[in-house]
Amino acid sequence: MHRLRRGLASLSVLAVTALAVLSATPARADYIRDFEYWLGDYNFYQAWDVTQGDGVLVSVIDSGIGYAPDINAAVVGGADFSGVGSPDGRTPVGESPDHGTLVASVLAGRGTGGNNGVIGTAPAAQLLSASVAFGDNTAVSSDEQIANAIKWSVDQGAKVINMSLTRNSLEWPPSWDDAFMYAFEHDVVIVAAAGNRGAGTTEVGAPATIPGVLTVAGLDVNGEASYDASSQGITIGVSAPSEALVGVAPGGAYMKWSGSSGATPIVAGLVALVRASHPELDANNVINRIISTATPVGEVPSPIYGYGKINAYAAVTADVPTVKKNPLGSLEEWIKLYRRGSNTTTPEPWDTSTATPLPLPFDSGNIAGLPTLYQLTTVGVPLLFFAGFGTIVVIGYIVVTRRLRPVVPRDNSHHETDETP
Repeated sequence: MHRLRRGLASLSVLAVTALAVLSATPARADYIRDFEYWLGDYNFYQAWDVTQGDGVLVSVIDSGIGYAPDINAAVVGGADFSGVGSPDGRTPVGESPDHGTLVASVLAGRGTGGNNGVIGTAPAAQLLSASVAFGDNTAVSSDEQIANAIKWSVDQGAKVINMSLTRNSLEWPPSWDDAFMYAFEHDVVIVAAAGNRGAGTTEVGAPATIPGVLTVAGLDVNGEASYDASSQGITIGVSAPSEALVGVAPGGAYMKWSGSSGATPIVAGLVALVRASHPELDANNVINRIISTATPVGEVPSPIYGYGKINAYAAVTADVPTVKKNPLGSLEEWIKLYRRGSNTTTPEPWDTSTATPLPLPFDSGNIAGLPTLYQLTTVGVPLLFFAGFGTIVVIGYIVVTRRLRPVVPRDNSHHETDETP
């Protein structure tokens, strides 16, 4: 299994099921707002009575935010990290160039006036466009593009980073350790997509597997777990709509689309609302507030819904006790344990060019008292193997020693014999 994972980790970073376009035909602007069912179903209209995300800077690391009337006023800066885009990050790049603009519109769209056009879940938030492109035509590797984009976003003052993309592997490169730690140390919330089963991502992949990241799974229009437009995994934080979404493409055309790529900016917008309404909270408590106010589905957390379905109004208004640590894990602790070894008080130097991440130290959600999947695969299976091998050795030893034991002459003094004197 680990050998397979290392193979997958060599693949390029890919946009999450990018743009499952259902209709690329511009719709009447008067009707667009009616398509945004998640604004009412998940209490965003109520949350807006408290805040619309004013003053919160969100970086969208994606294919670039193109120019469109619904989103232009929200974008306050940008940069390109692919080497094929424009310096301001506003030129769409990559295999799915419309993707970043769609994501941005769901997050912080301003509409086109009145009740027309796409409005995001945080319509007063400000956006940074960090354009990245994946494939063979870029001079910079996909992994390095992401690492550079994260560090740049933090340096620009972003307090939220939206990552509607996946590496399609549980593991990530060491360069991401530094980049994500840089973000966490600067109090940034990173929101990532779970991936889409319909595009072959059956379980979450990095960055959604990184401890401390708020991973988002997808829901259908009825609030049930989406089969095609979501994935599953024990690192999922919350779930949000990922089907029958509407967004704006570069140039202003409205599109219907599906994917956890769209659920992610819905939640990133919610993070902006919480940061605006509770500026005293650090990133750990912002995440805790969002997962604590989510509507649970069955036992939580689950690999399908995480801690539940988001509730925007509750997230900005509920009384939630504070925490000292990120409830979704610590990347710093993971690095100490799996990159540098856990059995030494002074970690030895390690080569970042060859280091390979080990399995994630997360509880798989098993019944209390029983071993987790992680424990079974990393401890139980090897233990059973060696125990079985040891048993075979012992049995073999007994059999061999019995066959080879010396023959002791029999005492015939009390028995009859066939010998003749």
